[in-house]
Amino acid sequence: MDEPALKYKNLLEILAETGGAIIAFSGGVDSTLLLHAAKEVLGDKAIAASIATPYVPQWEQGEAREFAKQIGVKHVVVNMDFPAELRMNPPEHCYTCKKILFSKLLDVAQKNGVKHILEGTNIDDLSDYRPGIKALRELEIRSPFVEADLTKQDIRELSRRFNLPTWDKPSFACLLSRMPVDAEVTDQALQQVEQAEVFLIKIGFPAVRVRHHGEVARIEVPADRLQDFMDANEIHGINNKLKEFGYRHVALDLGGYKMGSLNKK
Repeated sequence: MDEPALKYKNLLEILAETGGAIIAFSGGVDSTLLLHAAKEVLGDKAIAASIATPYVPQWEQGEAREFAKQIGVKHVVVNMDFPAELRMNPPEHCYTCKKILFSKLLDVAQKNGVKHILEGTNIDDLSDYRPGIKALRELEIRSPFVEADLTKQDIRELSRRFNLPTWDKPSFACLLSRMPVDAEVTDQALQQVEQAEVFLIKIGFPAVRVRHHGEVARIEVPADRLQDFMDANEIHGINNKLKEFGYRHVALDLGGYKMGSLNKK
């Protein structure tokens, strides 16, 4: 048994000890494997819970619903309006967001008679800038991947072995990460970003960020795909399409995709 398999065995033992759990499920790489594992060991005592809110892309919410249905787990979707505390996109919006969202999931757990809420933070996340982790710790939310010492590479490799649809899915963050901090986030801006990113994903750029700067869309793709993007503009009319979504100027960031490039330094 190789190292990822040994870690997965440990993960299953950790999950079994809970006796039942709510799994915070976004449909991303990490939470999909976590839900798969929870279903394997807990059966009907594994419940997926997702938050539907304006700054979570509709397409990702749809993928979460589809996967939960596919593997036959109970899936609770909590609809939530845009929290007033996040409207001005404070620098610590991840902390505030996690505090609000997981407080909602605590209510879901109580209604379902479940003691444990699990989420998909992995070992690599601990060395990144993740203010939301502080909120998870304050609310006593468990992170089984951390407990089992699973890295992002482990999670992708195990997902590939289990033929999960997310094994090679690019990492995504909520749409607030596309907005400048300390600036009002409008519903129109969220819609523009989501429309633009859905279009760019469909034409072949799965790892993309559309950073919103008022009338300007600053697009980040991996540095080795900059020329591909310019070619795609000629074929698909990216510039004109994003202007249809409401942008006046469309810019390609020559530095390539950088995680958290709008974080306040």
